Amino acid sequence: MPHLDPEQLSLLAMYEDWEDADGREHLSVCPECAADYAALRRTVDAVRTTPDTTSLSVPGPHVWAGIHRQLGLAEAVQADPLSGPGTKPAEAPGEAAPPNVAPFSPRRKAWWQRTGTWIAAAAAVVLVAAGGIWVSTRPAQPTQLAQAQLTPLAQYSATGSAKVVEAADGSRRLDVTLDKDEARGYQEVWLIAPDLSRLVSLGIMNSDSGSFEVPAGLQLADYPIVDVSDEPVDGNPAHSTVSIVRGTLTS
Repeated sequence: MPHLDPEQLSLLAMYEDWEDADGREHLSVCPECAADYAALRRTVDAVRTTPDTTSLSVPGPHVWAGIHRQLGLAEAVQADPLSGPGTKPAEAPGEAAPPNVAPFSPRRKAWWQRTGTWIAAAAAVVLVAAGGIWVSTRPAQPTQLAQAQLTPLAQYSATGSAKVVEAADGSRRLDVTLDKDEARGYQEVWLIAPDLSRLVSLGIMNSDSGSFEVPAGLQLADYPIVDVSDEPVDGNPAHSTVSIVRGTLTS
């Protein structure tokens, strides 16, 4: 099952009303993505929590005076924004008093003074950072190389599918799924050459699905047929010649 990408998870975590029905449905059936989503939601909730500022002291006017002087700001914003209207910045030692200016009148708050804006911005930054860490630490997802639809043979009616996936380390596996187990003996999974002259057993499937390691060096083009056989318990390792389902892998 393919997992949600970091962008989808971040949007779902940041916006509870984000319209992504498929993504939310995936979260209900994928424990791994649900765990990542829950971690991101905790980050968002923590950032959105209004900090307790009751114990913080307000810096004096000299702090803004220094900022104003170092940044070379305009005279219109000379007054300390944390003080009342008309308050002028404190003079630095040894400096002449600045010329009189008109009383400061309250203006619309800048974006950095609006609580909702900086909280949203902080949440976005935290989510981007968390998403980057999550991507770098989460194992790479397998790549699908080929797939096949499995159809019944002879007196059987089971159907299913098969796919070959490659892991990050280069190893490959064949995933087989049937809608039922119809074996009278037991099911064995094979890869077979197009002319049916050569075959490789991948293992026994004890239920209606299973995953099997594909031998290193085996070329899928040489063995593209997926076969699930009905094998009697007779100690003979050869194919019984009785196949339940069969299909050809295509990329």
